[in-house]
Amino acid sequence: MNSAIKQITVIGSGVMGWQIALVSALAGFEVFLQDINEESLRQAKESLQGHMNKRIQKGKLTSQQVEEAFSKLHFVTSLETALNQTDFVIEAIVEKLDVKRQLFAEVDRLAPARAIIATNSSTIVSSKLADATNRPDKVCNLHFFNPVLVMELVEVVKGPHTSEETAAAAFGLAKQMNKTPILLKKEISGFVANRILGKLIDEAVYLLENEIASVEEIDLACTKALNHPIGPFALLDLTGIDVNYYIRQVLYEETGDESQKPQKVLTEKFLNGEFGRKTGKGFYSYSS
Repeated sequence: MNSAIKQITVIGSGVMGWQIALVSALAGFEVFLQDINEESLRQAKESLQGHMNKRIQKGKLTSQQVEEAFSKLHFVTSLETALNQTDFVIEAIVEKLDVKRQLFAEVDRLAPARAIIATNSSTIVSSKLADATNRPDKVCNLHFFNPVLVMELVEVVKGPHTSEETAAAAFGLAKQMNKTPILLKKEISGFVANRILGKLIDEAVYLLENEIASVEEIDLACTKALNHPIGPFALLDLTGIDVNYYIRQVLYEETGDESQKPQKVLTEKFLNGEFGRKTGKGFYSYSS
């Protein structure tokens, strides 16, 4: 099914972008990681090298596998260079609809007609982006979980505009990346995993804001009683409090439901620039 996909373009070199690029390269695809910010690309390259060195040390990968993957990775600032021969595009930029729509229109203009354009977003469904292109049948959500290198699940979401062929190609691509895909036959904001997780985080924040238990105690309840690998507050720090804030803002704007608004404790962290691991402080403090 996916023999036609040889080159993948990942747009956005943040935490999700560079990991998706690496997983793609390790699966044998030629990969262009594009970002307008050169410093962000430099940091992405550094992070990639650090992660791969750790994996070699742990015996999870050989030096040859890493060398082969790096030979397939291209770090570019030019969108045109990243897109002119691509077969599959994965957008992993900021969770802002207007910015994504602008990008999708530009990608549609520059990418070959055969190319599928997917968004990694778990809150902005692809029907909100498809009409910014002239190929709505080739637009879908392909949602990876952080950390991409570890998490196996990928959610493929078929919008009303998405063709069966596009959904099947995205599903097959996820399998080729050694992931476990699930196919959502209808769009729904938050998809499957994050809708369930969202309820958990809402309850954790409620317990914290009502001074029923501390951050550490709530996380311990989830790891020691529910056997979760990580507590909800440690997870917010890992995925980014800013990301969660933007997601809730989108949900609130979409629904007008006050309960979807970013909660007080998240808003305070966001306004203080305490986004979690990426800033060194969130619900926990992190040394460099």
